[in-house]
Amino acid sequence: MPKNDELSKKYYRISEVAAILGVPASTLRYWENEFTVIRPKRNDTNRRLYTAADIETIRLIYYLVKEKGMKLDAAQAEIVRNRSNVSKRIEVIDRLRGVRERLVAMQREIEKIRY
Repeated sequence: MPKNDELSKKYYRISEVAAILGVPASTLRYWENEFTVIRPKRNDTNRRLYTAADIETIRLIYYLVKEKGMKLDAAQAEIVRNRSNVSKRIEVIDRLRGVRERLVAMQREIEKIRY
């Protein structure tokens, strides 16, 4: 998942956010109703416009709900209480996944050379 500094636009539509995060737009709409920390702006035609900060908040929710298996109310409480710690954990996990991907790619190259 991209980080804030990798997002180049000021605002993103719900379909773009869904594609960036790999979740259905319906999930984003549901989470918007359930989490007070998600409040995208609306344009004149009432379309949702997400900022990079909104996307980062949704990344935190995704991590807590989908990866850690927390219930929605517990995830919201965790974000409100300890947002920076959750962000740091996600950052470390993302780095470790990147290292793992590089190691797997190196292992494949080594196996190609051996055979």
